[in-house]
Amino acid sequence: MSFYQELLDQTAPQRIDFIAIGLITHVVENGVSRDVYADFLDQAYHHVRHTCPLLQAASERCGAEDEIYKQALKEYIKEEEGHDEWILNDIRGLGFDDQAVRNGQARLACRAMVSHAYFVIDKVSPYAMLGMVHVLEGMSTLLADKAARSIAESFGEEPPQAFSYLTSHGALDIEHVAFFESLVNGIENEKTKQIIIASAKDFYTLYGNIFRDIDSKRIAGNAH
Repeated sequence: MSFYQELLDQTAPQRIDFIAIGLITHVVENGVSRDVYADFLDQAYHHVRHTCPLLQAASERCGAEDEIYKQALKEYIKEEEGHDEWILNDIRGLGFDDQAVRNGQARLACRAMVSHAYFVIDKVSPYAMLGMVHVLEGMSTLLADKAARSIAESFGEEPPQAFSYLTSHGALDIEHVAFFESLVNGIENEKTKQIIIASAKDFYTLYGNIFRDIDSKRIAGNAH
């Protein structure tokens, strides 16, 4: 069995829990309000702006024996640059204040995920970053196209120009998953493999908590 398949198998329960989150099923089936979509983009901005710094931090923690991984991280950085600005453009396209988001602060669920990423890269292994990449890229590819269509439809006949971030993580992102699969299948160290599996399990929960938090806010807003 390839390591990529082992990673999928070992994290299957966490992936099932993630897909079952109420907000995700609600959005795919029913679309979403402008306010909730803006809240999603707000929280997304505050973790996406850390993607390149996290990848760079992982690269700086690598040793001489990690040259293949370092080259892969360089590729990831090149691919991810500017995605935070796409999110701000989408927020502006929705009619919300993108500069307020830029200058604001993420809520606790988002801050906890980002903080954990810096911690595991620095204190556990730079390869722990691959657990985060697996979850965020994989879930984005799985959900983005469906969610973007449902959200656009919920805005009626003239949806806003506010889907560049979501659609960029849809079908076209499949090549990123293939790149990831090839990368992890080249890893032979068993301890490193277990670090990546443990990290992915953590990030399914931590990333899921961001969606649970957005959903709690949505439900509280509907109750008023």
